[in-house]
Amino acid sequence: RVFTCGFRHKSSQGWDFTRRITRRKLILLEPRTGALRMATAQANEPPMSRPSTGRSSTMQAWETGLENPNVLDTEPIAVRGQSAGGHRQLDADGKDGDGDGKSGCGCLKSCKHGLQSIWRTRDTQDTKEDRELYIKTTLRELIIYCIFIIVLMIITFGMTSSTMYYYTKVLSDLFLDTKIENTTNNYRSVGNMGDWWSFVNGPLMNGLYWDTWYNSANFSDPREKNFIYYENKLLGVPRLRQLRVSNQSCNIASYFQGKISTCYAKYSYGVTDKSSFGLGNSTAWQYRSEEQLDGRSHNAEISSYDGGGFAVELSRDKATTQAILKELYSKLWVNRGTRAVFIDFTLYNANINLFCVIRLVTEFMATGGCLPTWDLRTVKLLRYVEPMDYFILACECVFMLFILYYIVEEALEIKKHKWRYFRCFWNCLDILVIVISTVCAAFNVYRTVAVGQKLTTLLQDENNFPDFDFLSYWQQQFNHGIAITVFFAWVKIFKYISFNKTMTQLSSTLGACAKDLMGFAIMFFIVFFAFAQLGYLIFGTQVKDFREFQQSVFTLFRIILGDFDFNSLQTANRVLGPIFFILYVFFVFFVLINMFLAIINDTYSQVKSDLSMQQNEFEMTDYFKQRASRMLSKLNLRRDKIVDIQKAIQSADLNNDKQLDFEEWRAELKQRGYADGEIEALFAKFDLDGDRVLNEEEQRQMHLELEGQRENLDQMINSKQAANEELEPDDEDEMEADGDALPAAATAASTRTSGGGGRGRGGGRKLVSPAEFQVLVKRVDRVEMSIGDIVQKIDSVLLKLELMERAKLRRREAMTRVLDALSGMEGAGSDEAERSRRAEELMRAELERWDVDTATAAASSGLGRGADSARGSRELRSASSTSRK
Repeated sequence: RVFTCGFRHKSSQGWDFTRRITRRKLILLEPRTGALRMATAQANEPPMSRPSTGRSSTMQAWETGLENPNVLDTEPIAVRGQSAGGHRQLDADGKDGDGDGKSGCGCLKSCKHGLQSIWRTRDTQDTKEDRELYIKTTLRELIIYCIFIIVLMIITFGMTSSTMYYYTKVLSDLFLDTKIENTTNNYRSVGNMGDWWSFVNGPLMNGLYWDTWYNSANFSDPREKNFIYYENKLLGVPRLRQLRVSNQSCNIASYFQGKISTCYAKYSYGVTDKSSFGLGNSTAWQYRSEEQLDGRSHNAEISSYDGGGFAVELSRDKATTQAILKELYSKLWVNRGTRAVFIDFTLYNANINLFCVIRLVTEFMATGGCLPTWDLRTVKLLRYVEPMDYFILACECVFMLFILYYIVEEALEIKKHKWRYFRCFWNCLDILVIVISTVCAAFNVYRTVAVGQKLTTLLQDENNFPDFDFLSYWQQQFNHGIAITVFFAWVKIFKYISFNKTMTQLSSTLGACAKDLMGFAIMFFIVFFAFAQLGYLIFGTQVKDFREFQQSVFTLFRIILGDFDFNSLQTANRVLGPIFFILYVFFVFFVLINMFLAIINDTYSQVKSDLSMQQNEFEMTDYFKQRASRMLSKLNLRRDKIVDIQKAIQSADLNNDKQLDFEEWRAELKQRGYADGEIEALFAKFDLDGDRVLNEEEQRQMHLELEGQRENLDQMINSKQAANEELEPDDEDEMEADGDALPAAATAASTRTSGGGGRGRGGGRKLVSPAEFQVLVKRVDRVEMSIGDIVQKIDSVLLKLELMERAKLRRREAMTRVLDALSGMEGAGSDEAERSRRAEELMRAELERWDVDTATAAASSGLGRGADSARGSRELRSASSTSRK
């Protein structure tokens, strides 16, 4: 592969050439003859007088080739084609650089490497050995994730505002809190069928139909009718729908079968009455399924109801609606078989671009009476109307790009770590955030299309009922999904700041006490659910908070937090109520909860103690101080270079003719260690007339520009030094002490790192902070204590080895004496009985002497030596028996 250096050079011999670098050779082009000469790159580079000139080894080899003509290949290479600049790129063999396809392969590798660098993370890179790479990767991940959080927050808070709350409150005051005429009741206090009909004919009708102004004047434009509060348009028409159960849906006790002929059970899907009743001549008296009504099931206070039923659409005209209601009232549309009545309608406010989908549900219980509930959903179904909405749209597009980015990132990590990837909690959290975000994005597209279709159908015929219940419900789920995503996204920040030990206290504490908490949780919930069942069975028929088992569980949790109603328990049962309350508070609140807190407190103390002895993976301030020091070093080098050139200008004019020709300039800068390329480029920049001589005006321009650059660098250096001083410790004495304690070798190494040559002023020494010093002191103390224990154990081992060696020598001497005596008796010709008796006497004497030595050793040196002596005595007795045999 061939690269052009970027500047042309005129040598003293009049050559006009372009530097071209190949892997092994340098090409010399001579346009006059159309020939190419090739200089071979030399392995041995010439010594450099300047530490750093920016020249590569290939550049220096090129200069070596110019100075030594013998290394030039004299064989010309033909040019097979020319580019726009009159040159054709050739490889080392004289072939076209694109001919063999290697250049394309290199480009693909470069593109692949560039793409991989985009998704570089701590999990895809080997950062254990390279600390600087670990820091850079962590900071890069944190910065990208912070941008992701900002975009997500803009999207989330762009979907909601306090206006939604006020919109909901205004409509709830109108339909829920307006008093029924001639009573003090409102919808919240409806208790029977008569109250419900009074609400429908009173507050509901007055709230839905606004036919005149507040002064009873008619609207000048008929299109202004049916604007609730003059601002909220009623979309389509309202709908009434009821669900019924059939007679004989329950069994009557045999004792009352002669007295009671009808029985209506509580609502369930199995006992739903789908037969026509009443007049049977309109949809109000005929059952329609959930598919026919395009409805959806609803979970209320008592039961869950499907989306079908007996439905009637009201009118946009108040008089017509009153006539419909009058007929329903007179024909007993609501009777004993009715179990739930739904009132559905939708409002839209163009001022704030918000929909409010309202559902008023009245459940008629099998016990008699009714229980009203309501659901007001204020949602923003038309997302893109105002300029701010389009900004949110742009943020959503950026958010999707982030999701694609993280999908690729997680895919690369899964490819590398396989199933081990899912063992990390943070990785599972990443997958969860990606899945929720993808589902929300898909619903966002679906919602935009579906709302457009519904509004198009509605505008064609306003007398239809627009069922926005489905869209509003899933819009709420969309909002909930985004809220959960934001929550998990904020929790995920701990993944990127875990390098700081303070930030890991929560996760470390929970991880350390997880097993203890799980064991304790079993014991806690056994007691807790026992009390929950006891409360439900005792007070469930009288106290609202214990009416269901799940309500009993929530009530007991509220008692733990101090929210309880003791009077209701005492009123329900004056004996068992106080006993239940006292026992629960004592065992659960005073005992179990405090045990729970004790486990966490003990673990937290241990974790905090361990973290105090642990050093951070890296200190953020130290990293930025090092970066600032490097920046100062580079700025100082640039400043010194400018000062060096200014001095060269003053001393280069050797003949004092106030004219600075190129040879004088080149000779002066060559002495200062500059390369020909730098000399040529700088001279050509100010040689405006191209005569290879700098006159007074050109020298003045050079001086002014260099002086301006030097002043700018001084300002930058001062600002960097001020910022660096803010990161340093406040205790100057400690800094000086730490600085004096640094060895000279470390100082020299720091100086070399800061830029070389001793000319950089910004490379400061790395000092030890007080916190690090305390940690090191504690570690040294622990090491000293451990060394003391180790020394004692080593002394004990050496003493035992010495005793074993002594015992071995004594055993050897005793055995030698016994064997010598036995050999002497055999030589004297003694009989067998005499030799046996003599051997036993020798053994007995040795044993007595050994026992005396054992007692003396035990008294003087302890049990260890006595044990060794006893061991030797046993071996001697064994030898005696062997000798006897």
